Amino acid sequence: MKQLLSTNDPTAIAFARALLQGEGIDCFEMDVNMSVLEGSIGILPRRLMVATRDYDRARVALTDNGIDVDG
Repeated sequence: MKQLLSTNDPTAIAFARALLQGEGIDCFEMDVNMSVLEGSIGILPRRLMVATRDYDRARVALTDNGIDVDG
């Protein structure tokens, strides 16, 4: 798996997941439950991961829709 996106913005994660789902690309959100440790103040970023084989397609899908990806 490769990290595609890391952000504190939950709306960016939701939008990115919807775009990837529309393209038929599976993704996995990591660090979702870290809010329990941080007190829900949003300082720890969430990461969106995709399979290595899907990374290039996922990156194109997000950048074409105005989302800056990591890397």
